[in-house]
Amino acid sequence: MSTRTGTSNPWAQGITIFAAAMLAIIGFVQVFQGIAAIAKDDVLVRTEDYVYAFNTTTWGWIHLVLGVLFIVIAFAIMSGNAFARGAGIGIAILSIVANFLWLPYYPVWAVVIIAFNVVVIWALAVYTPDFES
Repeated sequence: MSTRTGTSNPWAQGITIFAAAMLAIIGFVQVFQGIAAIAKDDVLVRTEDYVYAFNTTTWGWIHLVLGVLFIVIAFAIMSGNAFARGAGIGIAILSIVANFLWLPYYPVWAVVIIAFNVVVIWALAVYTPDFES
């Protein structure tokens, strides 16, 4: 009778590390995006009469906080914390919503980050540790 755990399955390990690396990348990008929005409001395009309009400094702080959370969760996933996988999915969902609302300010970049978040959700969701068989 052989026993395999999620840590001995190379596919599971690879997908989990991929998701954590993607979370870290998205986190750093969100931090830089947030810093840019906080420091230099005039770099971003402003859309008139947008329903979810915040000033860009507010959006900058939102992206900065999300980015820091992404990085912390990414390192927790890399350390093997099972709870962090669920947190990773949750923060990726929040990031999708935030970037959807951010679309008028930086449309192409927001779509790229949304796509990355979808990949992260998929990678974290397909990981299933193999239990005793």
